[in-house]
Order: sequence, then structure tokens, then C-alpha cells
Amino acid sequence: MFSIKTMNKIAAIGTDRFGANYTVSDNEQNPDGILVRSASLLDGNFNDGLLAIARAGAGVNNIPLDICTSKGIAVFNTPGANANAVKELTIAGLLLSSRRIVDSINWAQTLKGKGDEIPKLVEKGKGNFVGPELEGKKLGVIGLGAIGSLIVNAAKGLNMEVYGYDNFLSVESALRITRSMNRVENVKTIYEECDYITYHVPLNDSTRRYVNKEVFDQMKDGVRICNFSRGEIINEDDLEEALNSGKVAKYVTDFPNERILSMPNVIAIPHLAASTPESEDNCAVMAVDEIKDYLETGNVKNSVNFPNVASERSSGDRLCVLHKNIPNMLSQISSVLGEMNINIDFMHSKSRGEIGYALLDMTNAIPESVADRLRNIDGVLLVRVIK
Repeated sequence: MFSIKTMNKIAAIGTDRFGANYTVSDNEQNPDGILVRSASLLDGNFNDGLLAIARAGAGVNNIPLDICTSKGIAVFNTPGANANAVKELTIAGLLLSSRRIVDSINWAQTLKGKGDEIPKLVEKGKGNFVGPELEGKKLGVIGLGAIGSLIVNAAKGLNMEVYGYDNFLSVESALRITRSMNRVENVKTIYEECDYITYHVPLNDSTRRYVNKEVFDQMKDGVRICNFSRGEIINEDDLEEALNSGKVAKYVTDFPNERILSMPNVIAIPHLAASTPESEDNCAVMAVDEIKDYLETGNVKNSVNFPNVASERSSGDRLCVLHKNIPNMLSQISSVLGEMNINIDFMHSKSRGEIGYALLDMTNAIPESVADRLRNIDGVLLVRVIK
């Protein structure tokens, strides 16, 4: 029996997939797994038996990854589950940045009470809200993952000329992207060429305040920028200067704060990118499947801190070992098993930076004494035996 703690409301279409071998609630005291959306776990106050955290969404900046890794807690996210929702809002953001739709709607509301005069006032006032079409304009998409690749294809459908940049473009993403995209090797090309730029990058040390004065200075005058990644990728001091000077004509963001709301030519959306019933359902299903597979089989898929290792059970008990990625770890593990007459039927191992993870299927049962000996190996962080 496993217990799961929910830190936010998680769609029932996901939690119903756990089945009878699980208890799921928001008040579990010693859970085996945690499901979370936006709630902060940064205090790192986790119970000793916690094995996994699944974030029903892509970003994991509300989860302390270093603490989790040191405690042997696998952290999962749901890349691509909300991609279509974010794509749709980004396309809306491009239109909002261009056609002065928000300003014109707000102005139209001021005509209430003017009765039969409204049609004439509309015709007279509409010229104040002229904005360019997207067709034929150049769009730069920075980050070509699950979301960025969809935006490329959607923008091509709007007859935009699309430039894409991603240092870490996966084969899977590359296959999704239309061949008519201009893939650039240097992001400076996008800054110099594009009328519109949209960011779809993760928040980490290399992207925090990544869009700064040096970047703005490379952009075309009057550029329109969409940020549906994270607010922190923008240097707000430099953004305000760029907006005041007209270097940036419009900034559309899904991450308003007090300062952003006070800047000119900002369209601030209240973090709606993934706020669709379809997206919430997709994220819930994916997060539950990931954490369930890990708890029951040890398989790791879409982890942000463990190596992704998954295989079908071959026979016998399964041994799951998380360890530091240092020389002779696997040979030490094998030696302990050999000394205790435990035969390895199948082994699958991968590393990710400083961490390694191994799945070992045995031809016979694994006594707890074997797990204890493995835990005593210097560099072993977690040992699980799955019967």
C-alpha cells in the first residue's frame, strides 16, 4: 500500500488512476509520493520515507532539487502535457501585442450609455488603435521544446517567417518542426532580424535575467516580446528602460508583479498559459503515471534530477540503486551481490551529471541483508528492493 499527498487540487482523471493500492489525500503525514502544481516545497521539510515528487506541469522552480537528490527523492515533471495550451495563449499574445486589442476593448467600454451615438463614435475612434498584421512578419522562437516546436508550426500557419534557436534541440522536437523554419546557430540572428520574439526556456542559473540590456540593444527597434516561460528570465530594470525608449513596443507576459504592472506598453496576463481543463487533465494523468510507475517498478521517466532509466521486469526481485557517479560503483554493487550468491539476470544503468541510477533484476529473492550491505557502500544514496 502506497500513500500519496496532494499539495494542490489535482484533476480526478489523474488521481483515479492510482487504484486500490493507494491512499490519496491532502493530509497524508508520511507519504511515499507527493503530487504538486504551484505550491512551494522549497523549505525541504520532507518525511524520511518520501520517495518521489511529481509536478503536474513543466517548471520545477517550486521544488528544491538539490535537497531532493541528496535525500534520494526522485522529482518528475510533465513536459508537453500543457504544451498546446501554452501554444494557444502565445499565439493570442502575439496578436494582442500587435493589434492593440486590449486598448481598444477598454476604450469601447467607455462608450456605455452613449446610446445611438456609439456606432459613429466607434468609426471615429477606431483609427487610434491601428496595429500591424502578423502575416509576413519575422518571429523568433527561443526554445524549441514541446511548446516552442508547436508555436513554430502555428506561426507558419499564420504565414509568418519563423526563426528558431535552441542549443539543446532534441531529435523528438526536431521531427515535430516544419522544415521551413529558419534554424539559427546564434541567437543574435533572431535579435537582429525578428519583429516578434517569444521565449520558451526553463528557469535556471543560465537563464535568470538572461534578457537584459545587452540583449535589448541587439534587437530591432519596436520589437514585440512574449514571455510565457518565467518572469525571472527578464531583467526588469533593463526591460523598463527598453519600454520607455520604444526599443520594445509591447511586452506580453504571463507573470505580472507590482513593478511590471506599472510599466508602459505591458500586457500582463494572470498566469493563464496552462489554465485549461484539457491541460490540467493531461498534466494530472502524466504526473500520476510517472510516480506510480516509479513506486511500483523503479522506472524513471521524465525526471529532472535522476537519470531516466526504464525497463520491463525480467524476473525475480528488482533492485533500484541511486548512487554518486564515481568510478567502480557498479563493480562494487556486483561484488556484494556475488558474495551473497545473488545472480543478476538483467541490469540497466545510466548517469546524469554527478548521479547514477541502476535497475537490477535478479533470478532469485533479495534478502534485506543485501540491501543493508549495499547502503553501506560509500557513494550509495538510495537502495530499494521491489518484490
